[in-house]
Amino acid sequence: MPRFAANLTYLFTEVPMLDRPDWAARCGFDGVEVLFPYDQPMADWERALNGIPLALINTPPGDWASGDRGFAAVPGMELRFRDSFLRAAEYATRLNAGRVHVMAGVAKGPQAEQAYVENLTWALDQAPDLSLTLEPLNPDDMPGYFLNDYDQAARIVDDLANPRIGLQFDLWHAARLHGDAGQVWQDHRSRISHIQISGFPGRNEPGGGGFSLPDLCDAVDEHCSHVWISGEYRPARGTAQGLGWLTALKSRGTLIGG
Repeated sequence: MPRFAANLTYLFTEVPMLDRPDWAARCGFDGVEVLFPYDQPMADWERALNGIPLALINTPPGDWASGDRGFAAVPGMELRFRDSFLRAAEYATRLNAGRVHVMAGVAKGPQAEQAYVENLTWALDQAPDLSLTLEPLNPDDMPGYFLNDYDQAARIVDDLANPRIGLQFDLWHAARLHGDAGQVWQDHRSRISHIQISGFPGRNEPGGGGFSLPDLCDAVDEHCSHVWISGEYRPARGTAQGLGWLTALKSRGTLIGG
């Protein structure tokens, strides 16, 4: 059975951030992820998690309101990237985060890719105990974001040839970028080290869009049981009231009356 995480940036927003891990655990999630944990001190997160696994955090994006979306692929911002990555590495190490998603930033062109590869190589060397992920993001939600194609991301992962870096498969972004999220999964399954799910086309509760979540769970069980499946979506109503998808996926294969 796959492990399911709640994305605390999107889910359980009815309560303060540091109350959300407990809510997630009580609602049946096996762990949590949070995009940007940096507004709360690490000691507060340790108390809030209280042993609940933290599957993933992102590197700090910079000034989001001003358009920053990370710095890894932004030429001339190497020092800014290194500072942000070291902060993420400190949080990840202290909180035992399973993976760190390295945000590429707004950039384009060969120089951006060169900066990206060099920064990722530095990050892998700097934090030898951490695992990293790369996530292509669609241009409607993230205009100008450098990493916007799964084939591009796969080529970079293959070129780096390091088992500690993989792809982050987000159903929403894969469908928006390539049309057929199922084909993206089939093409890149061996490179995928973290999964995020949501409904399509509304990005609400997972399900629909022609993608079989039970089949995804079967594939994770068979081929990549270490991979977390995280719910990253906008609840259509109260979070706890919309968790039928989680109950269904966790109970699949259970004998009726058993």
